[in-house]
Amino acid sequence: MRWILLGPPGAGKGTQAALLTKKFNLPHIATGDLLRQAVREQTPLGLEAKSYIDKGELVPDNLVTNLVKDKLSNIDMEKGFILDGFPRNISQAESLDIFLDNNHKPIDAVIYLATEEQTIIQRLSGRRVCQSCEANFHIKNVPPKKEGICDYCGAKLIQRDDDKPQTIKNRIKIYNQKTKDLIEYYNKKNILKQVSGDLESDKVLALLQNFLKTGR
Repeated sequence: MRWILLGPPGAGKGTQAALLTKKFNLPHIATGDLLRQAVREQTPLGLEAKSYIDKGELVPDNLVTNLVKDKLSNIDMEKGFILDGFPRNISQAESLDIFLDNNHKPIDAVIYLATEEQTIIQRLSGRRVCQSCEANFHIKNVPPKKEGICDYCGAKLIQRDDDKPQTIKNRIKIYNQKTKDLIEYYNKKNILKQVSGDLESDKVLALLQNFLKTGR
């Protein structure tokens, strides 16, 4: 099971990746986590990435791809893995394919969580984050015991600027523009599977498990 999970912000990629990796005991590889770990551990790639982050610049494609390749090189790819939100463009996808083909471990399926804008806005705009310990809550799905207060440390919960409706709409627009070609790329390779990200997480998981068993 070597899968890529794609989808716009709020589609549930991280949630489904976490559920799948727990159920099947697979590595969950997300570029954000890899970047933070590399910077924290001050690895050569982490130090290079930090030089861009500190200047407020995007980390280059080749550096992000090298982080993923490095991670994949240190796991048993025969047992499988789940890539969460990577690749983000054709360049990253092609580099990943070359690496995996050279290791005779191609991607089995690319799961695209197609999600309506209104669903995404509802999910993300309801998210609240502790300004101290960074624990995540949701005013509807995972509400704190006391409104506006973190259950764990008692600090104030805030809504991040990028979780406000207008910002979310802009994020969705940018994501769609950047990934249109990527979706077509995997569609032509006949490994793309589209699942509705509008469904509740348990229903999405059931569909993914069924696809794993039947291939459709």
